[in-house]
Amino acid sequence: MEFDSIECVSSSDGIEEDEIPQFHPHIIRPQFSSSKTTTHKNNNNNGSSILCDGNNGGIAIHPATSVHELLECPVCTNSMYPPIHQCHNGHTICSTCKARVHNRCPTCRQELGDIRCLALEKVAESLELPCKFGSLGCPEIFPYYSKLKHEAACNFRPYNCPYAGSECAAVGDIPYLVTHLRDDHKVDMHSGCTFNHRYVKSNPREVENATWMLTVFNCFGQYFCLHFEAFQLGMAPVYMAFLRFMGDETDAQNYTYSLEVGGNGRKLIWEGTPRSIRDSHRKVRDSHDGLVIQRNMALFFSGGDRKELKLRVTGRIWKEQQNPDEGACIPNLCMY
Repeated sequence: MEFDSIECVSSSDGIEEDEIPQFHPHIIRPQFSSSKTTTHKNNNNNGSSILCDGNNGGIAIHPATSVHELLECPVCTNSMYPPIHQCHNGHTICSTCKARVHNRCPTCRQELGDIRCLALEKVAESLELPCKFGSLGCPEIFPYYSKLKHEAACNFRPYNCPYAGSECAAVGDIPYLVTHLRDDHKVDMHSGCTFNHRYVKSNPREVENATWMLTVFNCFGQYFCLHFEAFQLGMAPVYMAFLRFMGDETDAQNYTYSLEVGGNGRKLIWEGTPRSIRDSHRKVRDSHDGLVIQRNMALFFSGGDRKELKLRVTGRIWKEQQNPDEGACIPNLCMY
């Protein structure tokens, strides 16, 4: 949905059986009633072997093969977590990929069944692994089965693209996403912590659900996304403006913003803390955490014959700073 005009003034799948690829898996033979220790060679041509004890499920791995490699699913190459499945020939696979390959081993094409690789699951319990975002700065090391939970909330994990006009799959750090928004989504970029936008639409009654605009502001050395859009709130059409912080929630708490819209001697003012882009655009919108304007009120602010939407939204961003003498927060306004 495009505006008729905008003025911005900155005061500053499934896999078919025939298509199942061949892999070089990590092989662990299923153990049943035999009590003797057996040795099984891995088919990855690195000379490694796995020792399985049929009585207690013990497992020993020759140093030529990394345990991390054994825990890597041969289909998706992600680390495997219980339940770890194996076929009758000992080829292992993660539970997610077991469904993708239609319960058929991608290596030998035998039916997988419901055999658990308990020995490999026990090995995983003894491991400690670094966070997968170590290359992005995370120094943490976790037990194997705690690693996923940490990574889902790791402060160093990449951010999703905050653009709301399409389901963009881009992820990355903040500098990358800023460049991505500017170059790929052609988002307007502004420097400064105050803003003055005028939104104009010739026939607003035709607008039911539309993401209208995203603008990025560089303020206090940080980046903020200003959203403005129309959607249905129950049976009532509304317009909404809100701000998101390009960073984590803890850092977003250091900032406050205000939005103001008005006309004909009336005005609405919203003040709040920007939400982190860790929260999806839809989550913020559906929580109504921003300046919400009913359509009738928006048309009243527009003036005239109420057939054209003309909204001027102004706002500013400031940072709360601690006063060392009084122990109180004082606003630090960034004015350009």
